[in-house]
Amino acid sequence: MSERDLIDQEEIHSKVLRAGRRTYFFDVRSTKAGDYYLTITESKKFTHDDGSFHYKKHKIYLYKEDFVAFKENVEEMMEFIVDEKGTEVISERHQKDFKKEEHHQNDEAKSEESFTDVDFDDI
Repeated sequence: MSERDLIDQEEIHSKVLRAGRRTYFFDVRSTKAGDYYLTITESKKFTHDDGSFHYKKHKIYLYKEDFVAFKENVEEMMEFIVDEKGTEVISERHQKDFKKEEHHQNDEAKSEESFTDVDFDDI
């Protein structure tokens, strides 16, 4: 049996969420011991200048012992976002009249924030 056949054999249940250029795959898989775990894969399509394309994929493996804490954290973060910004999408991609907010702060009140883009395949 090939490696691909083994991977397909482990897949128990799947659901797909298409969201613009991104597609999310939710797959229940089986461990060698017969227990179940969840994989969440984000696949994003990129188009090259010549018209060809490729996909970048990022995968999270979520095991049962982490379900409760993971769900609580995701729900808390989603509630925070909706409470702070509502459900309307605010972005230059979704709104033709989008204007970037300019922040004017004095030098004493300025704080530098940084964001690190994490590739889950690197973890």
